[in-house]
Amino acid sequence: MRTAAGANATATQTGKPVDELLPRVFALLFGLLLGVSLLKFGNPVVMEKFVEQPTNFYEWLFNNWPAVYGYGLLAAVGGLGLFTMRLRKDLPWLLVVLPLIWLLWQFVAATQTIDVALTRGTLRHFTACVACFYLGLLALSRSKNLELFSLGLLAGFSLVLVAGFQQRFGGLEETRRYFYLYVYPLHQFPPGYLKKIATNRIFGTLFYANTLAGVILMLLPLTLAMVWSQRERLTVGARSFLMGAAGLAALACLFWSGSKGGWLLMLVIGFIGALFLRFPRRLKITMVAGVLILGLAGFAWKNSGYFKRGATSVVARFDYWQAAVQTCKEKPMFGSGPGTFGLAYEKIKKPESEMARMTHNDYLEQASDSGLIGFLSFTGFVAAGLIFTYRKSGLKQNGMKLAVWLGLLGWALQSLVEFGLYIPAMAWPAFCLLGWLLGQTSNQIDSRQRMG
Repeated sequence: MRTAAGANATATQTGKPVDELLPRVFALLFGLLLGVSLLKFGNPVVMEKFVEQPTNFYEWLFNNWPAVYGYGLLAAVGGLGLFTMRLRKDLPWLLVVLPLIWLLWQFVAATQTIDVALTRGTLRHFTACVACFYLGLLALSRSKNLELFSLGLLAGFSLVLVAGFQQRFGGLEETRRYFYLYVYPLHQFPPGYLKKIATNRIFGTLFYANTLAGVILMLLPLTLAMVWSQRERLTVGARSFLMGAAGLAALACLFWSGSKGGWLLMLVIGFIGALFLRFPRRLKITMVAGVLILGLAGFAWKNSGYFKRGATSVVARFDYWQAAVQTCKEKPMFGSGPGTFGLAYEKIKKPESEMARMTHNDYLEQASDSGLIGFLSFTGFVAAGLIFTYRKSGLKQNGMKLAVWLGLLGWALQSLVEFGLYIPAMAWPAFCLLGWLLGQTSNQIDSRQRMG
């Protein structure tokens, strides 16, 4: 019978100390949870009342789940993460506490809400977001790399793309037929959902097409970096083939989603990422210019009809943004309450304007829903997080960190025109990855050794 000392010695000799087992298990489970969130928690939390409880195997497998199941799973995984957390004193304290300040102010603003039910659901979601950030910062950052974590997350992302392909090649038509025959006569649905069903824009497992585009912006760089990092398992040719296949599949889904902002933001991310390539300056400029020209030309060709019709969605967004600013002016301290923009907008919108439940700008929605303090704390957290990790994470020396940072940049930029903050499938991975990236900034030399 081996002694405990002998067991520890054996574990150390194999390169897997016992005290590293729990962080590895946590990383695996946390990644699986976030992968599940991509498949099952893709609806905005302010529309939670439209998500029905699954009643049979088919519904559990193919339908979205109520967000309460996600909170339960996160509580279980987070409980395990508590045992793996490591307190940090080497990080900028203001950046570390900003998410907590933002969350606490949401609870303060909630005391003045115009709709208790909407605000209660939003607060639960925001609490989950901040929990994901600290789990990424204090627990996931202990992992030597993101391999175990990415198994579940990228598996979920792959299934999102598979769902997109299935919709493109016949699935949408089948879904429409089933919906109007068996579902629509029995239930009430918001106008936005009916519009989604009526179009040919794919959305995968997410709320609508632009949400799918946001997930692609956030996770495609990480997917490509993870494939390329498999040097010990795959040859250069195999890695190149897999990267090409993953990239083409994701870009095809982005194109089929019809997301104009998503396509432009992908060009921006690609341009910024290309600046980090270790190519001669002239070759780098030529490559980047060629991609931008082709991408913009394709964008103009694909959306020429949209611009001829007057870019109606852009006009509508300006209307939402003006309403958010007006609400903030009227209630600068507390706003109308977390998650209540739709109710505030309904009272002040123009008669000809289209109704909306979200501002289509996460930053302005904070101003509308929770006042200037909510706006400044959230915007400051996102901006400061991106700037600090850009300067301190050693992105030029570490492709994995660069990929995570580029994905987060895509998420932050899309938040200027969308509402990813209110969708668990987008917000939870984003907060987690930003926490992980911040947790990798203290020791760049050690991080390069661990992540490379």
